[in-house]
Amino acid sequence: MPLTDTAIRNAKPGAKAVKLFDGGGLYLEVTPAGGKLWRLKYRHGGKEKRLALGAYPVIGLRDARDRRDAAKRQLADGIDPGAARQIEKIRVAQLAADSFEAVLGDFAATHLKAKSETYRTHFLSRMERLVLPYLGSRPVAEISAPEVLAVVRRIEQRGLSDTAHRTLQNIGQVCRFAVATARATADPTASLRGALAPHRETHQPAPADDPAAVGAILRAMDAFKGGAVVGSALRLLPMVFVRPGELRKARWEQIDLDAAEWKFHATKTEVDHLVPLSTQAVAILRDLKLLTGNLRGGWVFPGGRSPMRPMSDMAINAALRRLGVDTRAELTGHGWRAVARTFLHERLGYRPEVIEMQLAHAVPDTLGRAYNRTRFSDERKAMMQAWSNYLDKLKAGAEVIQLPGAA
Repeated sequence: MPLTDTAIRNAKPGAKAVKLFDGGGLYLEVTPAGGKLWRLKYRHGGKEKRLALGAYPVIGLRDARDRRDAAKRQLADGIDPGAARQIEKIRVAQLAADSFEAVLGDFAATHLKAKSETYRTHFLSRMERLVLPYLGSRPVAEISAPEVLAVVRRIEQRGLSDTAHRTLQNIGQVCRFAVATARATADPTASLRGALAPHRETHQPAPADDPAAVGAILRAMDAFKGGAVVGSALRLLPMVFVRPGELRKARWEQIDLDAAEWKFHATKTEVDHLVPLSTQAVAILRDLKLLTGNLRGGWVFPGGRSPMRPMSDMAINAALRRLGVDTRAELTGHGWRAVARTFLHERLGYRPEVIEMQLAHAVPDTLGRAYNRTRFSDERKAMMQAWSNYLDKLKAGAEVIQLPGAA
């Protein structure tokens, strides 16, 4: 006789398990502890088997019958429902092991090792803050283009266009790694080309056409009352016009003060780079070496909290703001590169390829990058000294005449 909800609710446990049959192999097993478990008795391949269908009351009588009927349909198709369930469990477990977060971890361990610390930090920070809360637990093979688009659109709607584009690119990197390692069959970002509004590149503010403004900023920097390390970095940066991140990570082992040279690897463009040091730059570094040259970390510009870490990446711009310089509209630390590029060409008459080489930009060279580091070395050495002299004149308020035909 088929079971009823009333009979199920009133079923009492005994000393041994009690079985209440419903029909078609479905029965309710009442355990001695009072649990009520749905079971299906069936035969497959000449053997009698049991299949667990859930516990009452989470699985009610109607649901249990629906599960029994679904299992019967599998049997009619020659499928063992118990074996099919085990296969599905394995599949789900495999998908969980290949979640986006798990694949991201493998990608980071494999592909981010050779990247700079700044690149790795920014990459993983974007993933942790903007992507993992939405896609982290999803099997990477099941992530669709609309899911990815929803994630990056959320970023774009906050006004962070550049971050949205970078995040989409990073998601694509992880998904392509999943394809390469046989954990996915396609990269869902491939179909999202053009889905985000184009990002308009904004340039770092810099007074690249105003010598008087540059001179005023240089005078303000000389009057900086903060720490000696930040003050030295602030005064040295215009002379060498490297990227601020490269300056703050300078190490004493890279600098030869007697030869007036600083050699390092520019991670942004992956080139070995040479910075000839003017006499003014050498003087700043000699004074600074008395302060930081013997610290354990080896940093030219160590952080204020620990000599084992370099100066903060926000220190230069923070110092400029303390001097009253608007880093949104007037000048940033990175903006000195634009100042140098413009003035060296238009006012001091140096060739663009020499300036670009000194900026550590990728300049084509048939002899390769190893030669590139010292290319135009004599001309660059003279240029860097002339540049420091020119900055001194601007700082003194002298009238500096543009060379005829310099451009």
